[in-house]
Amino acid sequence: MYSHTQLLNFTKQLFIKIGCPENNAQIIADVLVEAELRGIPSHGMIRILDYIGLYEKKRINVNPNVKTVHETPSTAVVDGDNSFGMITAKRSMEIAIEKAEKVGTGWVSSRNSNHYGIAGYYAMMALKHDMIGISMTNANPLVAPTWSTSRLLGTNPIAVAIPANKQAPFVADFATTPIARGKLAVKAKLGENVQHGFVQDKKGIPSTNPDILKDGGAILPLGGDYEHGSHKGYCMGSIVDIFSSVLSGANFGPFVPPQVPYLPLLDKKTGEGLGHFFGAMRIDAFQPKTEFKEKIDEWIKTFRNADKIKGQPEVLIPGDPERKLKEIKLKKGIKLIPAVKNDIIAIGKKYGVNFD
Repeated sequence: MYSHTQLLNFTKQLFIKIGCPENNAQIIADVLVEAELRGIPSHGMIRILDYIGLYEKKRINVNPNVKTVHETPSTAVVDGDNSFGMITAKRSMEIAIEKAEKVGTGWVSSRNSNHYGIAGYYAMMALKHDMIGISMTNANPLVAPTWSTSRLLGTNPIAVAIPANKQAPFVADFATTPIARGKLAVKAKLGENVQHGFVQDKKGIPSTNPDILKDGGAILPLGGDYEHGSHKGYCMGSIVDIFSSVLSGANFGPFVPPQVPYLPLLDKKTGEGLGHFFGAMRIDAFQPKTEFKEKIDEWIKTFRNADKIKGQPEVLIPGDPERKLKEIKLKKGIKLIPAVKNDIIAIGKKYGVNFD
């Protein structure tokens, strides 16, 4: 078991070693460790190997000039200068919040970025400002539309964070697919199969192999198949892709640059890098914030007290599992998958950063 401070210190020092400014290295570490604390290891320390691999392939700018390239009082387009996604994303969400403080809402679409970790991290930035936060991103093209074998979309997550009064905030953070690529990687590291309805092989036949992507297979949209609503998951993933890329000038769909070092860059581009989308809405732009927060408390209590099915756990509010896991892990520490730990130790030795 490792404390979150151990993981933070190691990660920060590693990214400083490859040339990141200290404040940027801190942001990367914060996002990765927050994923571990919230029980999302698919977006935590396991990602370090990919990030360093992209740096070694000279596909990441470790000293970016993240800047606004177009704006109105309530909107902006941010160019990440091919930075690690966390750097572009945090600055973009800050801009959305700044605009919301001035005019009520702020909306930012970002381009020329890379994988940004957990979407919820950025949505939750709005909470301390008494704002609703929204975060979404496109991703590696590994998802086939309903009835297709072509990999045209990413797992394209959506996160929404809503402040409450006495209750914990509502925080929804989910992929528009039944499983994220990182969770497939975790399953593969553990030597476990996945359930039917998560992936298919290159011919469109359902599979349980977590490594099927390496053989030309694809992740399915949320719903798994048409009969279970995969066309709705396909719609959600498409919306995220358009908001994140077409709106910002990033690459869309199948033209998103691979976020893993073992896949080559594509010949065709439709924009710059990978794209994100962020929103911030000031509560008092709609109604007095105390009134709203009291209503959200009532909403949360109503759903938390819903009659449960016999033999099933209590009804949860989005954000409950992650918040509870974070409380436990801050006290007891974070357990890493042995294969992930070995990878981290090896990369640390390579760059002169001691893990243990």
